Amino acid sequence: MRTDFLIIGGGVIGLTSAQVLLQAGYRVTLLERGRVGQEASWAGGGILSPLCPWDYSESVTRLTQRGMNMFSEAASQLHTITGINPEYQRSGMLVLPPYQTELATQWCAQHQVVLHHVNLLLNPSSGGRRALLPSPSGGGIEGGGLLLPEVAQVRNPRLLQALRKRVEMLGGVILEQHEVQKLEIASERVIALHTTQGKLSADTYIVAAGAWSKTLLGENALNMDIRPIRGQILLFKFDAPPFQQIVLKENLYLIPRCDGHVLVGSTMEDVGFDKSTTMEARDRLLKRVREIFPSWGNRMPVQHWAGFRPGSPDNIPTIGRHPHLTNLYANSGHFRYGVTMSFASAELLRNEIESKLQPFSVAEYRWH
Repeated sequence: MRTDFLIIGGGVIGLTSAQVLLQAGYRVTLLERGRVGQEASWAGGGILSPLCPWDYSESVTRLTQRGMNMFSEAASQLHTITGINPEYQRSGMLVLPPYQTELATQWCAQHQVVLHHVNLLLNPSSGGRRALLPSPSGGGIEGGGLLLPEVAQVRNPRLLQALRKRVEMLGGVILEQHEVQKLEIASERVIALHTTQGKLSADTYIVAAGAWSKTLLGENALNMDIRPIRGQILLFKFDAPPFQQIVLKENLYLIPRCDGHVLVGSTMEDVGFDKSTTMEARDRLLKRVREIFPSWGNRMPVQHWAGFRPGSPDNIPTIGRHPHLTNLYANSGHFRYGVTMSFASAELLRNEIESKLQPFSVAEYRWH
């Protein structure tokens, strides 16, 4: 089988990379070591924003903002074409104290991001449950908060299903259970991939293997610093969503879904490729949730899982061509914001491959 591109990794980054290259007319085959989209992409919460965007560098801001601006149309097109709804919605994000008010206000003004300073009320219709409502003034004030009304979310498993179907509809080939064991290299080019299912070749190769990228590349990773960072998430179920906005308190987030599920996460654990869940993490997350919602004291999660983020310094991914191997590219290391950055990263990758003008400086993302 001959193909223009072999993409290693079947998460959201690999799938969006495949989609944009297929749309450009290339032949694309995507390899996945397990099942498509079942690692970090599936496990994440789907918040389409850095948690507190004012805490990140401009390198992260440029890529996340472009990705966020592309997402509404991309999700709508996926829904229309595939019939699978990624459940994109602008739910807004409510940031609870403590936070740096002046820094947040200045950052949002500078980047034209809508920000409201709100008071928080006890929801009188919540049946005794404590639910946070932003309100300009009035009785029952619980305290202040910051509301980012334009922050959106997507349901990761549905997004991945839609992307997979779109890639296949465009003629892309997806090979699961194909773990890459070795890159065969000659004359400063990759000439083949040795996988658990045999040897495969292409004109060009793209590493989008997330947390496994550095391990897979071995000495060819050079200065690529990507490592697995485990994140554990809890899932709760209500008859109806107990609140509308994503709720964020420091590094704890609660994401309400349309069907009454609420995701609570997440941990940041540098434990290698250990995907187990722990009672310690569950209890720590539960304690923090109950500090915000005391009436959840007897409510237990219906599910608890873990995934590996592709950790990178300062959350800055590697997007671009290898410094020495002329037909090898990377699109990896997006850490916490792979879904948010995915469509923008695919755009930058295609521009790099085709030597097209980029929408902004990409020097920070280059493979050094």
